[in-house]
Amino acid sequence: MSILLTGRFDAGERDEWLTLLRAALPDETLVLEADADVDIAIVANPPRGALQGLPKLALIQSLWAGVDKLLADDSISAQVPIARMVDPAMNEAMAETALWAVLSLQRDFFDYARQQAAMQWRPHPQRRADELPVLVLGRGQMGSTVARRLAVNGFPVTAWGSRDGPLAPHLAAAAVVINLLPLTPATRGIVDAAALAAMRPGASLVNLARGAHVVDDALLAALDAGHLRHAVLDVFHQEPLPSGHRFWSHPRVTLLPHVAAATDARSAAAVAAANVKRLRAGAPLADLVDRARGY
Repeated sequence: MSILLTGRFDAGERDEWLTLLRAALPDETLVLEADADVDIAIVANPPRGALQGLPKLALIQSLWAGVDKLLADDSISAQVPIARMVDPAMNEAMAETALWAVLSLQRDFFDYARQQAAMQWRPHPQRRADELPVLVLGRGQMGSTVARRLAVNGFPVTAWGSRDGPLAPHLAAAAVVINLLPLTPATRGIVDAAALAAMRPGASLVNLARGAHVVDDALLAALDAGHLRHAVLDVFHQEPLPSGHRFWSHPRVTLLPHVAAATDARSAAAVAAANVKRLRAGAPLADLVDRARGY
């Protein structure tokens, strides 16, 4: 039996993962090319079809938190379990980014950045954290970690999950909406014109989940109309974001290049190795994807 490491890695990343996984799994054989002996695949957003033709495949361990592309790959048998990456270090990194975004919105730091570019000296009234209610979309590991971090810093926080009933009343009560939902058929395009219209005037959106959650034209229209104050966007329908996209130049949009919570190979390799050891021992696997729910 052997373990296949495959996917889209930046320069040097694959070697780092290979070194860490070999150290964590000294009794395993790790390979970079698929062969008939592969029974476990550890993957980082592999291209469609990369895992076909592996008759012994018994586990796909994702190195990413999102598994929507794996679930959309019809070359992967529905009988093969998929485990998503749930890494406490990644959750904490996401909480740091969310806190930065909310603090910047509370204290008008994005406005001050625009004023600096225009050489304007104009102090704003200072709001307290308890005056900025935040809605976190998503009750999973990341959503829960983000909600706790914001609450500790004094922000009133409400969380919403797909089983919590209508979203609109929650949107109307929040000054900042942070999206951390998994991408499923039910959540694709969930931040559409109706959802944006339900948000209170002057509210802000922070999208740290997937670009496909947001209808871009609807968001731009809400920003242009002044209904929304600001949008902080880390993820997009197409990445890298095309050079002609209006998000690049919109004065009320702050962009990040999908870096809100990068996978930390040091901690994530240990998480992946632990699941490999569970499989070998016949123990229950951690963080298995429910295909019916899509995460």
